[in-house]
Amino acid sequence: MALRINLPPVTRTLLASILALSLLYNAARYTLMQSPADPSSPNPTTSRPYVPYLALIPSVCIWYPWTFLIATFVEQNIITLLVNGATVFLGGRYLERAWGSKGFIYTLLVATVIPNLLVVPTYISWAAITSNPERALTPITGGITTQAAFLVAFKQLVPEHTVSVYKGVIKMRVKHFPAVFLAVNTLSGILLGTDTAFILSWYGLITTWTYLRFVKRQPDLSTSSTDSLGFKGDPSETFAFATFFPDLVQPPIATFCNQIYTLSCRFGILTPFSDEQIASGNEQAAARGEAGLPTVAKHGRGPRGVSKREEAERRRALALKALDERLNAASSRVAPPAPATNAPSLAQGHEMLGQTDYRPDA
Repeated sequence: MALRINLPPVTRTLLASILALSLLYNAARYTLMQSPADPSSPNPTTSRPYVPYLALIPSVCIWYPWTFLIATFVEQNIITLLVNGATVFLGGRYLERAWGSKGFIYTLLVATVIPNLLVVPTYISWAAITSNPERALTPITGGITTQAAFLVAFKQLVPEHTVSVYKGVIKMRVKHFPAVFLAVNTLSGILLGTDTAFILSWYGLITTWTYLRFVKRQPDLSTSSTDSLGFKGDPSETFAFATFFPDLVQPPIATFCNQIYTLSCRFGILTPFSDEQIASGNEQAAARGEAGLPTVAKHGRGPRGVSKREEAERRRALALKALDERLNAASSRVAPPAPATNAPSLAQGHEMLGQTDYRPDA
């Protein structure tokens, strides 16, 4: 029950969907493997059993359009199920509280649907070029795009945060995780033949970065008002696409990305960032770094986490209020002293000074 309380609603729904859809997919695939081949099937030439109503099959997905979304939450084995479940559990509860449930859902939709839309023509073209129809029948499933989206989001929120593994034996900053993620999936795709993870990792990372960089509104951390619409996009220099890669290869990547950005602005696809927007984006990035990860409280239901600065100001205000109440209570208990009756008044003192014959040489 405690696990249910600690997770925001969308994250709980995602975990339940991953578990249910994965079990349903593997049960259906096992049934197909046990049954004899059906010659009336739309693609009887393939030797692999596939479930087109749950997995994204490029050649037949037009008849199952919902698979562009749900295929991301279908895992084909226990290892990928555990990895994707841990990704949603650890990353979802932070990002949903940082962005709110609505912003979290929008980002997930962009990070899952758009890469799946791109991967379909990729596999169909691959099948046509290589004259291998089996490529167009590849079942595309798994949360690779979700993992890429979460890594991009944490790169934006806390790039300098250090993650320690095995009691500090392995330490790595968050900003380096996307490059490691791409390198592992790229090498795995080339050497081990996991081409689906290779392609989806790149599509997922580029799609999510584009959405967060130019489209998604970011909260204004300079004000505590919840009515502010924030800023559209993130023009900060620390979130440029080249910063996702090692320093050695950043200059050529930055040059290439600047050319694409210039052409996109020239053709009206993107609106160029002004110098003021870039400066403001840099300030927001610095503020996010000071705030750190959103607070995950047991009973926290707020759409955004409370930053360290806001928490310190709240505690300071409470302390000042308590001190003021104590001082007021102490002053009300102590009665003011009564004026002495035999003390001369100020006016009498002046008269006495005026009547006194003051002689310095006396």
